[in-house]
Parts: sequence; structure tokens; C-alpha cells
Amino acid sequence: MKNQTFEIVSTQSNIDWVGKKVTGAHNGTIAIKEGEIILNDGKLTGGKFIIDTASIKILDITDAATNAQFAGHLASDDFFSIEKYPEATLAITSVSGNRVESDLTIKGITHPVGFDAVINVNGDLFTATGKLVIDRTKYGIKFRSGNFFKDLGDTLIYNDFELNVSVTAKAA
Repeated sequence: MKNQTFEIVSTQSNIDWVGKKVTGAHNGTIAIKEGEIILNDGKLTGGKFIIDTASIKILDITDAATNAQFAGHLASDDFFSIEKYPEATLAITSVSGNRVESDLTIKGITHPVGFDAVINVNGDLFTATGKLVIDRTKYGIKFRSGNFFKDLGDTLIYNDFELNVSVTAKAA
């Protein structure tokens, strides 16, 4: 059994997010600050990475003032409380084939999240991609959720949001 640690290359790793509402969707990016991946005999067995919530960007709103207003709202207590919680974490708890089980912590609240990943190990280079679907209400993000507010009409924001994760790591 050979354990190997790979350090996340933050400049080559990223998360694309999509949040949907009745009238459409918004999308953007958020940065992976740092982390590590653990391989045992060339197979993914664990790891953890830290997400820089303050790096959240909105890509679909081109008007600077509107974009800044929306970014401020995402940073507020209605959503990610970035001032109080500048980081989120994803810790891999188990891997079976391409199925990754993990603990996701947002706003200090942790829940298990499973997802399928495409994993590639080539010598000292590790790459992986995966799509996570997260129920925001489990993390105290209830703004305009139909589970908590009535008569929202076309202002309703769906509870699930998507994180499309792309990670590159190099052997330490």
C-alpha cells in the first residue's frame, strides 16, 4: 500500500456554479484556495479542499452596478455570510469506483454529499471533475425558497444549485 499526497494547484482548479430560479438562472465561479488529494496505490482514497467564498463571481450579469449589487447580496447573510464564513470545505470521506462521498461545510454547517467524478492520474499529476448538486436550504440559505416562503411567484429561487468542480493536483 503506497500512500501519495497531491497538493491542489489552485490556479488550475476551479468551481463553476449555477443557481436557478423560476425566470432563469445565474452562473459564475468560485475559487479553490488550497487542499490535498490522497491516493493509495494510485486510487483516490481521501482529501480535503478549502473554497474561498469571498472569491465568488457572477459571470452572466455584465452591467457592473447590477453585478456588484448581486455579488453583495450573495456575500450577505441571505446567502453565504462571507464576512463570518470566508471559507467552505469539502472533505472526501470515502470513494467507491468513481463515486465520491464527502462532507461539505458551508456557513459552519456540514452535510454529506455524494457525486460521481472523472478521475485521471498520470504520474505526478492528478485531475478530476465532478458535478455536485447541493440543497442550499440545508446550509441555512433560505432566501426566496418555496420550502420557507409562500406566494413567491416568479421570484422563487430553486433550492438546488450546481457546483461543477475541476481539480488539478501535483504530487507533493
